[in-house]
Amino acid sequence: MTHYAAWLIDLDGTLYRSLPVKVAMGIELCFARRQVRRVIRAFRREHEAVRLTESPGDTSPFVTQLVRTAEQLRCPIAEVRAIVDDWMFARPGRWLRLFRRRGLLQEIARFRANGGRTALVSDYPARVKLAALEATELFDVIVANGETTTPYRLKPSPQAFVTAADQLGVRHDECLVLGDRLDADGLAAKQAGMAFRYI
Repeated sequence: MTHYAAWLIDLDGTLYRSLPVKVAMGIELCFARRQVRRVIRAFRREHEAVRLTESPGDTSPFVTQLVRTAEQLRCPIAEVRAIVDDWMFARPGRWLRLFRRRGLLQEIARFRANGGRTALVSDYPARVKLAALEATELFDVIVANGETTTPYRLKPSPQAFVTAADQLGVRHDECLVLGDRLDADGLAAKQAGMAFRYI
């Protein structure tokens, strides 16, 4: 197998099996207030819409999603943010632990133990989910939209992967991207001149 100096790893759907988590959260959402369901649906729609467009200036895509969702639903942005934080990051925690990809997490730990560098690259805030997965210590760098290291473009833009490689001090052709979406992670890796492994 080709040796890479760094692995750049997607979070959602890569470090855990997304289908059972989506099913569990979908069931929980059925019993949520109507406003919660409206906000989550609108926020997810905006995520895909923002993915296809360039964010203006230095506004993060995450903030853009929050603002557009609040405007669309005519509700305070603080309410949207509270619902998104609760339902998309905090509540899924117990399900993430249950459905984490233990084999992959062990593989990442071995790669690091052998001197490899690692970065977590996510289109969403990542630290709460990483803590739930008990995987924070597996990453040298975290590049996550909506956090301090926010990339200004969502995948398939290569910007987040390029940022991660630069922060690790590793050439792009020495990086392997691990992800679950060919149209996002895979295309971004290709555009960045990096290898890709589908999970």
